[in-house]
Amino acid sequence: MQYVFEYALPVALFMVTAYVIKILLEAKTRHKLIDKGMVDEKIKLLFPKPPETHSASLKWGMVLLGVGIAFLVGQFLPEDISEGVTVSTAIIMAGLGLLIFYAVRGKVTTNDPNSYPKT
Repeated sequence: MQYVFEYALPVALFMVTAYVIKILLEAKTRHKLIDKGMVDEKIKLLFPKPPETHSASLKWGMVLLGVGIAFLVGQFLPEDISEGVTVSTAIIMAGLGLLIFYAVRGKVTTNDPNSYPKT
């Protein structure tokens, strides 16, 4: 039974990877067909173009910065308390990053209507 799992895992991993690549290539082909106008208008409703936003990058940058700071602080804590404190601090810092993003985005969009679009 042990040998089955040794061979099944790489085969399953290959199959999942191949399936994901197939789905991505089909989606790319559909989008190219839609962009060239080779399908009727009803199909275009299924694939709306995503809005170009800079605020998404700002948001995830702030969240990841907060999580990184939390893990950095966790490295300097004593080993007996570091695991629980690091995880909870990472969650708190991620939430704090989102709150700061909300405040920054609100100021940017209220001051300059041509800046970051709201997401």
